[in-house]
Amino acid sequence: MTTRQIPNRKLWMAAIKPPMYSVAIMPIWVGSCVAFAQTQIFHGVLFGIFATAAILILAWENITNDVFDAETGIDKNKHHSLVSLTGNKQLMFWLGNLCLVLGLSGIIAIAWLQRDPTVIGLILLCCSLGYVYQGPPFRLGYKGWGEVLCFFAFGPVGMTAAYYSQTQNWSPTNLAASVIVGIVTSLVLFCSHFHQVKDDIAAGKRSPIVRLGTQRGAEVLVWFTASIYVICLLLVLLGIFPFWTLLSWLSLPFGVKLCGHVWKNHHLPEKVSNCKFIAIGVHFWSCLLLGIGFILG
Repeated sequence: MTTRQIPNRKLWMAAIKPPMYSVAIMPIWVGSCVAFAQTQIFHGVLFGIFATAAILILAWENITNDVFDAETGIDKNKHHSLVSLTGNKQLMFWLGNLCLVLGLSGIIAIAWLQRDPTVIGLILLCCSLGYVYQGPPFRLGYKGWGEVLCFFAFGPVGMTAAYYSQTQNWSPTNLAASVIVGIVTSLVLFCSHFHQVKDDIAAGKRSPIVRLGTQRGAEVLVWFTASIYVICLLLVLLGIFPFWTLLSWLSLPFGVKLCGHVWKNHHLPEKVSNCKFIAIGVHFWSCLLLGIGFILG
């Protein structure tokens, strides 16, 4: 099917990427579940504000990513880019900034309710990591640092902010859990590179898959995915995580599906292009079940 044959509604859905926003919510979910497991207190209003703010901040990152990629020409074959669909780069730029302002307003509201600016500082650090990933003059994602930045933004920094918003305190257990969340979030970004190697090379983007090649990238993906479950098991055996967090292993079929799909189709862009959505399934179910495990534990 050519691009002209793809219904406009499908292009818009591909541009907005609704499933992707679970990536914003899950660090808050797991961090809040760890907080509840340790304090038996859950602040529903703060969770709701934080989750809404996180969705808006991720929307800013996704929208401005399309804007900045339009400037480099890397998205010339990406017909579901928001800039390509609207034909108005300036509109998208300011819409993205509006999402950022609204998202940060939610974080400021949490800090005001708690009379504590710590959460603001942590989220500003997350936003800074998001900007240097995609924005000029840094564009560290083009140098292959995207997964590292993603790990810290959605893992240790983002989850620390989520835990702190519930407890106004710190937790080694939450930090350990954030390693798993950070890895599985980076997994989604890692999978987004397999189908666009040619465009990345043409634009000078040195993504991990450009550096490794699709075959070695598929091999790394297997170890990358397996580490999520191995780390969880190890932390249970060490007594850091409660036994019930092994519920996250119920997401293993999604991980097997992801690795098998990429292993078979890594060199076929049209067939492997959907692997990031399978990775989102791994992310969603592993994080959801990990959080439930902390509650039950």
